[in-house]
Amino acid sequence: MTTVNVYLTFNGNCEEAFNFYKSVFGGEFPYVGRFKEMPPQEGMPALPPEMEEQIMHISLPISQETSIMGSDTGGEWAPYFKQGNNFSISINTDSQAEADRLFNGLSVGGKVTMPLAETFWGDYFGMFTDKFGINWMLSFKARPQ
Repeated sequence: MTTVNVYLTFNGNCEEAFNFYKSVFGGEFPYVGRFKEMPPQEGMPALPPEMEEQIMHISLPISQETSIMGSDTGGEWAPYFKQGNNFSISINTDSQAEADRLFNGLSVGGKVTMPLAETFWGDYFGMFTDKFGINWMLSFKARPQ
């Protein structure tokens, strides 16, 4: 089975963001790797000391099929880093109550761009940008077609 997972890049606050997401979704991190664990690589500059504790890779299972993954980035690795650009995470739920729970939890401290509501295409749908600049869409197919 093919699954789609979203990989999020942060500018130093990946751990904070993933702890927040874990507080909403629940679950455990199967792996948390820090840059200091990366072996030295020939031809690559030494890691700046301020990046040693930052996240090299983290994942949070959302279901048996999907996870969200992420890392921090900076310096030479991220000359064009822009918080929240070019993607949204789309979540389809099994119930309106679950859509409400996730929307209300994840949007805390963020900006709602479209409140959850019935849409002309039959979904209960809403959008927001969370407090970390990540764009989200929540949907429940209220009227299956």
